[in-house]
Amino acid sequence: MKTLLIPTALVLSLAVAPFAMACDYPARAKIVSGATATKDEMVASQKSVKAYMAAMDEYLTCLDEEEKTARAELAEADAQTLKERDEMHTKKHNAAVEEMEIVAAEFNEQVRAYKAQNN
Repeated sequence: MKTLLIPTALVLSLAVAPFAMACDYPARAKIVSGATATKDEMVASQKSVKAYMAAMDEYLTCLDEEEKTARAELAEADAQTLKERDEMHTKKHNAAVEEMEIVAAEFNEQVRAYKAQNN
């Protein structure tokens, strides 16, 4: 029985290993309409945006760590493979940063709308 369990456990651990470092992309922050929101709703929206930004920072750190780990495992990879990995990592990183900028701009727009309605 033990002789069957050890190879099975080894196969399962190898199958799960590529997913162990998978970075989870955070859910987008909920931003309310500043034109109709109450102060409490705007504060809640601000907290949502701050939490989202923190989660995105963690996501970016995870991407970097995941890439370091993958590169260590690909020590003998050819230059083309490494170049393609670099390009993919850069695209993922830049897309996440762009999304953060979009969320920040949308929230700032709603803050301006809220101030315009309440001044």
